[in-house]
Amino acid sequence: MTIPAEADDDATIVDPGMARAGAAAAARRRELDISQRSLAADGIINAGALIAFEKGRSWPRDKTRAKLEEVLRWPPGTINRLRAGAPTAEPEPTAVGRRDAAAGDEGSLIAEAVVAAANALGSTVDALPPVDDPDFIARVSAILADLRQLEAVAARATRIGRVTPALIRALSTVRRRMDELTMRAAVAKGATLGQRLYAARRTANLTIDETAQAAGVEEDVIVRLESEQTVPETAVAAVEALIGQLDWS
Repeated sequence: MTIPAEADDDATIVDPGMARAGAAAAARRRELDISQRSLAADGIINAGALIAFEKGRSWPRDKTRAKLEEVLRWPPGTINRLRAGAPTAEPEPTAVGRRDAAAGDEGSLIAEAVVAAANALGSTVDALPPVDDPDFIARVSAILADLRQLEAVAARATRIGRVTPALIRALSTVRRRMDELTMRAAVAKGATLGQRLYAARRTANLTIDETAQAAGVEEDVIVRLESEQTVPETAVAAVEALIGQLDWS
């Protein structure tokens, strides 16, 4: 099954196992503080191929997987095992039952991958410097970008298949971490407009729709800003004015 991605227009997730393995590898790489550039420089895997793998769009060759596992300090075959997930042996009596079970299995695999990746980011979060450190915003923003990617994977799964408790828990885990980190980042010097907007909106208990109405902008502007995407300068000015009026800090 091919799952169209929303965060990256030209991206596709070929199967949930690839999403699981790619997300786990990305989290492990960040946990060990290994940059994409260093992997390319060491001849492990080029940056484009690594990005595609971590987003679940492609599968590395055997030799490349072996090199990655060595660098990530994983036992040989770990990446394949992450992709395979837990096998299901129960037969389903009908075609409808088979489709429902397949959707449930895919959802469970994705949910497990998302939670594992989110939990693996825990050590990276623990290693963050104090909020007054000049590097804090750059580092926390990188973690939030990873969490948004995980959220997108889980959210897509709820739209293309059966919504399971595991998927709901996965979304809850990721969004809770995003909420905690964004609120923490918003008070730091150099916080992004998106981080400050999110904190102001949450403190005022405003929905995205209510925030957009208060600022006089489209809902998409609020969504894009909180996802660290660009919006027109007029919209930026309107949102900055609203944040000042809310006086949340």
